[in-house]
Amino acid sequence: MDVRLPQAELEEVSPFRTFSRDEWAALRADTPLTLTVEDLMRIQSLNDPISLEEVVAIYLPLSRLLSLYVAATQGLFKATQRFLLAEDGKVPYVIGIAGSVSAGKSTTARVLRALLSRWPNTPKVDLVTTDGFLHPNAVLQRENLMERKGFPESYDGAALIRFLSQVKAGKHHVEAPVYSHLVYDVVPGETVGVDRPDILIVEGLNVLLPSRMPRDGKPVPFVSDFFDFAVYLDADEDLLEKWYVQRFMTLRETAFRDPRSYFKKYAQISDTEAEATAHAIWHRINLPNLRENVLPTRPRADLILTKGASHRIEQVALRKL
Repeated sequence: MDVRLPQAELEEVSPFRTFSRDEWAALRADTPLTLTVEDLMRIQSLNDPISLEEVVAIYLPLSRLLSLYVAATQGLFKATQRFLLAEDGKVPYVIGIAGSVSAGKSTTARVLRALLSRWPNTPKVDLVTTDGFLHPNAVLQRENLMERKGFPESYDGAALIRFLSQVKAGKHHVEAPVYSHLVYDVVPGETVGVDRPDILIVEGLNVLLPSRMPRDGKPVPFVSDFFDFAVYLDADEDLLEKWYVQRFMTLRETAFRDPRSYFKKYAQISDTEAEATAHAIWHRINLPNLRENVLPTRPRADLILTKGASHRIEQVALRKL
């Protein structure tokens, strides 16, 4: 059913409650700050600056909210187990983090991991990125998909679903493949283990993208079916492009100079050529993926964090219960 309402009415019936930065920061209450400047320096991603003030204003209230959600879910799980007369098991609370390239997903994921692991009921927090579930370059080249890397068809979706299904079933020692941004490929034989954590954070571009609905009514699992809570990092397209180009130019002076780097050829060209190349890659690959596959999933999140020009979160939208 196609329901189209006037903009004013859409805002009234929105499933989200919107907070300004100051309104959201006030929800921190007395949550203590457990990170230091040194912690943040280790956590933040390249060209994604984050300050202690940002952690206090945005991520401490979020960690407080998530600790409440996790505790409630843990209580519901135990009550359900008693009702079903089932053996007690441990099922991780799974948080998905989605958003465009250069939106700051990695930094958000690592900050949340650090904060949530300091809550008494969630001491074990693991983090997995969906990059490891990309098809290896050899497969992408064979299928003529290298220019579609990051698009839904470039992932081994079945493997990702199996991984999350096993994690949510409470299995021990579930392994996920590892991706190297240096060589721009999945690392053969290398895995990261997930062993029944209290919380698992899953970070990736398209983690909120639904599968095509079956016509026969048979169940088709979505990646997000396994999420208990989902966060979307949002920013204007112009800002995302600017941040992507800045990161590209910084990498020219750092990682791209490594002889093992897939992008080492870009370390040898002029600044003007490099900047033009970065803009071209953005418009050829990242922007179409954002418009076609990433941005349309924003309304499926439970929390939308909107960034301004300085990388600061300026607005928070929380889905109503």
